[in-house]
Amino acid sequence: MNQDSENSLRQQRINKLEQLKELGVNPFANNFKPSTTAEAILKEYSTLEAKTLEDSAPPVTVAGRIVSLRLFGKAAFAHLQDRSGKVQAYIRKDLIGEENFKIFKLFDIGDTIGVRGTIFKTRTGEVTIQVANIQILTKALRPLPEKWHGLKDIETRYRQRYVDLIVNQEVRETFIKRTQIIDIIRNFFKEKDFLEVETPMMQTVAGGATARPFTTHHNALNLDLNLRIAPELYLKRLVIGGFERVFEINRNFRNEGISIKHNPEFTMIEFYQAYATYLDLMSITEELFVTICRILNNHDTLIYQDQEINFTPPWDHLTVIEAIEKYTGIGAKRLQTRETILETIEELGLEITPQERECHAKCLMKLFDEKVEAQLIQPTFITDYPVAISPLSRRNDSNPEVTDRFELFIAGREMANAFSELNDPLDQRERFEQQLKEKDAGDQEAHQFDADYLRALEYGLPPTAGEGIGIDRLVMLFTDAASIRDVILFPLLKPEQ
Repeated sequence: MNQDSENSLRQQRINKLEQLKELGVNPFANNFKPSTTAEAILKEYSTLEAKTLEDSAPPVTVAGRIVSLRLFGKAAFAHLQDRSGKVQAYIRKDLIGEENFKIFKLFDIGDTIGVRGTIFKTRTGEVTIQVANIQILTKALRPLPEKWHGLKDIETRYRQRYVDLIVNQEVRETFIKRTQIIDIIRNFFKEKDFLEVETPMMQTVAGGATARPFTTHHNALNLDLNLRIAPELYLKRLVIGGFERVFEINRNFRNEGISIKHNPEFTMIEFYQAYATYLDLMSITEELFVTICRILNNHDTLIYQDQEINFTPPWDHLTVIEAIEKYTGIGAKRLQTRETILETIEELGLEITPQERECHAKCLMKLFDEKVEAQLIQPTFITDYPVAISPLSRRNDSNPEVTDRFELFIAGREMANAFSELNDPLDQRERFEQQLKEKDAGDQEAHQFDADYLRALEYGLPPTAGEGIGIDRLVMLFTDAASIRDVILFPLLKPEQ
């Protein structure tokens, strides 16, 4: 619909609104109370015989948006959509009266109305409300789009999510399922004796992840602050304080690129358990994903983007080196030194930053990120991440060059990051100091030095393991969504103008 047509239709609706006012009708009334929902009506009367009027049942009162309207002279059929679904209404001039029918003819698709009436079934067997009373509750001044689906409208759908939700049932179902998934996660951890907590969104030091923060300023304190990139360091402070099992489901903010996998504002769950290792969290993670899958799908598998994902434990385990060998054919010997990895990266034509070139671990992970990650379709734990890129993780006892850490990959993308926590305050100080050097050298994603967290560690963090899972990517997986924007109600977009 072009702009001129939309403006013309809008003006027609404004004219109808004025006519309603002239007839003494409030087009934005707030005095109607529905007694039931569309879904409840369909469920209760589904066994009604065709064309039978349910005179013995009390009248139903329901409100909703008109999403279809067919006028037949002195009668009309309309479908009303509420939060639960759609139900048909039959409006007859002789039943509601000539004046009310005149008012009804000023209604449009998109208007919100309330109706009261009895139930019958049409010849085609559709449960229908025979309307005795009808009232307009909200006059819509813009028409709903006739053809909303299609690639050409994809950005408009994200930008005008309110319209997307009105006209696309599958979009509403996606966000209902998102809420169900979060409820499942919350109940899962509460049943395991975890305490749900809230930690600061604005932090003087942005810590807990390797990412570039958003900055803001508090005027009263004249203080620069960061929107948090992760809640990790505060959650571990709580474990130090005696809350041995904690979790938080909340927003993080990272000042980085936007893609089908990334939105600068996103939702995560992070959880921490004292007296546990990263191996314990592997088991918890398997159990959590299987629980979600069974509740939503009644079995251990799902189809994501035409690929079957099987969550049946145990899942595959590979070290970073093993994964590169398996999925690229590059031998382990070529991965041992920075020089040989750089040669391989150049042979493959991969782009690499000056900071990455100087670090063996970052060169190794460049190969993994570019050539392995997309091939990890079935649930796979990747372990043995180098210390240099894991500044908060505990060193492995048998190989101190790597950490007790895993990342979970499903459908070719990272789903979770977990590790046994570094609780040696002297080792943590050294790693923070190394991160500070990298930041001074130009790495804007290096961890910031958090002196208060070091002080907290010196009071003693019990042996602990922690994990973060991206809720948005998790919902993508369980709703078969191709883009993270499909599972965020209002994703970040450039301004229209």
